[in-house]
Amino acid sequence: MTSPHYHVDPDVRRAGTLDAAFYREPSAYAASLERVFARSWQWIGDLRDVAGAGTLAPRWLLPGSLDEPLLLSRDASGQLRCLSNVCTHRGNLLVHECTHAEQIRCGYHSRRFDMAGRMTFMPEFQQAECFPSDNDHLVQVPFEDWHGLGFASVAPAAPLAEVFGEMQARVGWMPIADFRHDPARDREFVFDAHWALYVENYLEGLHIPFLHAGLMQTLAFNEYSYELGRYANLQLALAKPGEPAFELPDGSIDAGKAVAAYYWWVFPNLMLNFYPWGLSLNQVQPLGAARTRVVFRSYVWDPAKLGSGAGGDLDRVEMEDEAVVVQVQRGVRSRFYRGGRYSPTREHGVHQFHRLLAEHMAT
Repeated sequence: MTSPHYHVDPDVRRAGTLDAAFYREPSAYAASLERVFARSWQWIGDLRDVAGAGTLAPRWLLPGSLDEPLLLSRDASGQLRCLSNVCTHRGNLLVHECTHAEQIRCGYHSRRFDMAGRMTFMPEFQQAECFPSDNDHLVQVPFEDWHGLGFASVAPAAPLAEVFGEMQARVGWMPIADFRHDPARDREFVFDAHWALYVENYLEGLHIPFLHAGLMQTLAFNEYSYELGRYANLQLALAKPGEPAFELPDGSIDAGKAVAAYYWWVFPNLMLNFYPWGLSLNQVQPLGAARTRVVFRSYVWDPAKLGSGAGGDLDRVEMEDEAVVVQVQRGVRSRFYRGGRYSPTREHGVHQFHRLLAEHMAT
């Protein structure tokens, strides 16, 4: 079996898509976990459960694939850290549910750590030499708070500020930290397809007229546009006359436009969809080479605008997208499929995604 060729021409007019082996070979999937996901920022939930001093809350970094146990720890001074949730003695998981505490204690052998992760006590180690060492403290994991949403990484390829820079400049005027999570709108969908196929479908508007009749009723599709950043991109969707749109501030670059939705994608697997009612956050979680979970969380800004416009029927749009992605999964496994080409007008985002994948997979 030959290794996939990870190269995508920078000119979308000439480029061919990724080698189909990327979607088929178990070795490619395994490599992507370390080269793509471990080096990217991953959403680990909102931070309301660790708002108070002296709080501990466990998290999982990309459950189902990286499966890295993390621990959010806010000390008495109010400083929030992200630590490994694994005891440095024998590997026991330390904290299992959100709790108030003054220290971190392992329930296996009573090793203890302060809220910054420094080991402070261990029974029956009086005769141990060169103890404690730096290896006995909990690892502090790269972590950032973006408007009350937590992001962590094993070894980020770039600072979060650089990854989120274009998005912050564009939509930072919204009071995102004040949006309220609505648990009644939480959704999780699991289906049999490669995670990247789902991302690709999200990144192009070419399919909208053919799959999403409901969206076509509200969007001015001929004015749908794409903007590419370094690690993120924007699909800017404008509303048809009379359809719901943002009330934009005078200083917005989009002032005067009837913006129905800001569809932001952040490499490799995060979608932040801003609607006049608030934010729909979607995280694509790989569960295997041909199995994916998509997590939906809604953060509401204006409840009166729910149920209308581009973000009015997200469940229906999701079902339409999943159905076609599952069919594509079956197709890319064909012996006769090697790869395709990009629409130079509608698939800039897919081309950028493949370029970033090739960049990460080749290093």
